[in-house]
Amino acid sequence: MPQIEVFSAGCPFCQPVIQRVESLAGPECSIKVHDLRNEPSAMEAAKRRGVQRVPSVAVDGKLAECCTSGPVDDQVLRAAGLGACKT
Repeated sequence: MPQIEVFSAGCPFCQPVIQRVESLAGPECSIKVHDLRNEPSAMEAAKRRGVQRVPSVAVDGKLAECCTSGPVDDQVLRAAGLGACKT
């Protein structure tokens, strides 16, 4: 199963993306939401993944292509492996 990480700063754009990721991934998937406002380790994780903006999504440690240059895109997330753990 893919490891999914969502990087958030609690902004109005982040919560809908978190909900979309949860919906696309399904209940069997493990999703880690990194709150860049409150978690000291979140900033380090974001740096390791190359996060430049929020919200961003990483699958198996790799920042989704859509999160490097545009908005979070469901098709790109699916191609990266999101949804692979749906039953």
